[in-house]
Amino acid sequence: MSSATPSPVPSSAHGHHKRHSILPAVSQSGPKPPVQFSSSCTIADSALLTGPHTIIVSTESVIHPRARLESLGGRVTVGRRCIVHERACLGAADLQGRYHKGSPDKEGRSMGAVTLGDYVTVEVGAQVESGGTVIGEGTTVGIGTRVGAGAIVGKHCTLTANSTVAAGEVIPDYTVIYSNGLRRIDRRGVSDLKNKAQARQIDVLRRMIPSNPGKFQ
Repeated sequence: MSSATPSPVPSSAHGHHKRHSILPAVSQSGPKPPVQFSSSCTIADSALLTGPHTIIVSTESVIHPRARLESLGGRVTVGRRCIVHERACLGAADLQGRYHKGSPDKEGRSMGAVTLGDYVTVEVGAQVESGGTVIGEGTTVGIGTRVGAGAIVGKHCTLTANSTVAAGEVIPDYTVIYSNGLRRIDRRGVSDLKNKAQARQIDVLRRMIPSNPGKFQ
């Protein structure tokens, strides 16, 4: 009796497949911005980068499929080892549809639309408005959170899901903000452990997400 021929194993069963978004493609309309990319960053083909000002993505940072980086209000800077998830937006308009420009610094240079420090995570659907808005090193901007124009969020903060930071607000380092408005200071001293965990996650994401920075250059 002849043995049955084994069925071929689908490619998705092997451990080397890349991650693709299952959501509809985003529109790529709008001006194509000047960009400065680290050679080690990961930028998904279906990310959306638009606007007249420079967009900077630094060493080993990961921009997921369908993430939006909008430089309509000024420069957008993503620090080292940051993660920007699907449908998150850096440089977003405010709730009235306005894009705010950053105030000039002491040397008269624009602060840019949005600046992320190193090891920042911006989770799914979070909106960081343009207008000199700064997210400090090691901070997590939770799912569906909105950070208003010109807000300064300190280092190693946690903005939990669906929380809000008002326009122009200054948030001290290590602050935890909840969706009901309550706040506390996180005194656990785990920032180094969180940064190491972020680096490990990035190593995984870089193998999973097909990167195509040349599309935007």
